[in-house]
Order: sequence, then structure tokens, then C-alpha cells
Amino acid sequence: MGICMKFSFASLFRTRPETAVAQKLYSAIVARAREPGLYEGMGIPDTAAGRFASISLHGFLVMDRLGGEQSATALAQRLFDVMFTDMDRNLREMGVGDLSVGKKVKRLAASFYELSAAIRHGLVGDDSVLAEALVEHVYGGQPPSDLALTGVIRYIRTSVATLAAQPLEVLAKGAVVYAPLPPGK
Repeated sequence: MGICMKFSFASLFRTRPETAVAQKLYSAIVARAREPGLYEGMGIPDTAAGRFASISLHGFLVMDRLGGEQSATALAQRLFDVMFTDMDRNLREMGVGDLSVGKKVKRLAASFYELSAAIRHGLVGDDSVLAEALVEHVYGGQPPSDLALTGVIRYIRTSVATLAAQPLEVLAKGAVVYAPLPPGK
């Protein structure tokens, strides 16, 4: 008597539901991180490092919100995994050699952790603490105008409140709402 098993090639390529949600969240993060208002209105450098910092900042805001909910910590981890899988893929597409990709992804992850810790610390401090974190980790040590820095601080604090007010069920469907941005030029 043989055992009848059903195998499907489709199951090999099926995305688990939490991965699909993490991918939707990551797409929303990247879309927001590319908004012209961040670069033109808030002075984030329009460079590879500035764009990575913007993705990291927006990723941190969502992951921090998810990490504050016991039931969403696995989704936060999955989002991190999706983000750095994409970083790996992008480095490879840019022609970075296979032997270097792992080291570069580790450096990017370390940078993300440093930014996250600094922003988290800045959020519990006053605006000068948050400004210091932003200048170091988003602006690469080159402070923007006072107006731009004040705007990005207000944007971050408002985005934290906006995300906190979003029901977890909305985030768990892959929808993210941040604070409004100033219009791009």
C-alpha cells in the first residue's frame, strides 16, 4: 500500500501571507522614502547614502510601531528581512561582486541599527537630541538649514503619532500612513 502525497510546484513559489504583508509595507516605505519633499523641502541629501538613510528612517518608524505590539513583532522581523533582502538584490544589480555583497549588507544593517538607536533615543529627548541624531545619521554630518531640520523633526514626531494611531489591523494589511510632507519643487 503506497502513500499518496500531493506535491505542487506552486507551493515552492508561494509567498507566505506575512511575507506578502511585509513586502507591501516595504513598498510603502520605499515609495515614501522617494518623495521629492524629503529631499527638496527637508534637505535630505539626494545621494545613495541619503536615499538609504530615508529608507532606513521610514523603515524604522514602521518597525518601531510594529515592535511595540507583541502580536506584530514577527511582522517587524519579516519586514526587516524583506528590506535587507532587497538591499542585497540591489547591490548585486549594481554590479557589486558576490564576495563583497555580504560585507556591504552587514555594513548597511549596522548603519540601520545605529540610525534606529539614535532616532529612538532622540524621540524620548528634546528636539536638540533628535536633531543631533538626524544630522549624524541622515544628513551625513552636514546640517541642513534650521528650517529643514525643524521640518524633518516635526515630520518624524507627527509620523510617530500618526503610526501609533493607526490600528494594527491596517498595518497588518500592508497600509502605512505617515505625516504629510511638504510639496516637492
